[in-house]
Amino acid sequence: MRGVTISALLIGCAVCCAACPAAAYQVYVTNEKGNSVSVIDTEKLAVTKTIKVGRRPRGVLVSPDGKELYICASDDNGIQVVDTSSQKILRTLNSGPDPEQFALNPSGNPLYIANEDDSQVTVLDVEKNQIVARVPVGVEPEGMALSPDGNVLVNTSEVTSMAHFIDAHTFKLIDSVLVDRRPRVAVFSKDGSQLWVSSEIGGTVAVIDPKAHKIIKKIKFDVPGLTRQEIQPVGVRLTSDGKTAFIALGPANRVAVVDAQTFEVKKYLLVGLRVWHLALTPDEKLLFTTNGNSNDVSVIDVPALKVLKTIPVGLAPLGVVSSPN
Repeated sequence: MRGVTISALLIGCAVCCAACPAAAYQVYVTNEKGNSVSVIDTEKLAVTKTIKVGRRPRGVLVSPDGKELYICASDDNGIQVVDTSSQKILRTLNSGPDPEQFALNPSGNPLYIANEDDSQVTVLDVEKNQIVARVPVGVEPEGMALSPDGNVLVNTSEVTSMAHFIDAHTFKLIDSVLVDRRPRVAVFSKDGSQLWVSSEIGGTVAVIDPKAHKIIKKIKFDVPGLTRQEIQPVGVRLTSDGKTAFIALGPANRVAVVDAQTFEVKKYLLVGLRVWHLALTPDEKLLFTTNGNSNDVSVIDVPALKVLKTIPVGLAPLGVVSSPN
């Protein structure tokens, strides 16, 4: 009798688990030449809405509470704020000229914006829509990252080929680290012990000690059948456990899977054409890639390291972010 009871319990548990859907998130993709944002449902793995936005949308972020979406409308020289519930534009924030990429303080305020045309970083009070500071940096600033402790801001300048370290409280330049040509993206590890910077034309990713301001490793890539010129790292994402890094390799049409502790490339995943940026869902089960030349997004199963699906989006997808909850 006891065995029957246990079996019944096991069957009941299995039925209950099967009835519980996996966590569903919204993924937002900026279509640079389509002047729109595609909204993807991660349960359906399909576009459920297309939002018309300003000209040449690039960087995209979600507020910590998931209620607002921030979009760099680069050719409109502003940051557009979208209500994620109604999916309508609420307002446009001051940004300085040509906002490219940005970082958001975990508190939700302020925003740190890279202004490519002005060689500066703009610090913006989101609530007041007031510029707090302008920090001069190198030529054509692009990537932005804030350290997990909120003390250090990092900007990458494409022409100057540097990662600039800025005090996030005084907004003074602390130091600059020379990396390879055309650095695009900067990402801190969750514990703040590493800073990863991709160099598109240099073809490498520099792993930097953010306290010593020294490069501890340069990761190179070798994809069979492709030339060095075709391998152009841009997007970088690290898993929260610090074990794995994903690197978008541009016209190589691959995402490199890197052991973030040994810095060895474990695998290359074939995705769409001209892969730009990457976004992990909060549970880190799925990775989304924007493929600028094939106008689609690839969905990668992170535990299996397998491409699951390709989702058509708008024209020239570039930025991508997942809702936080």
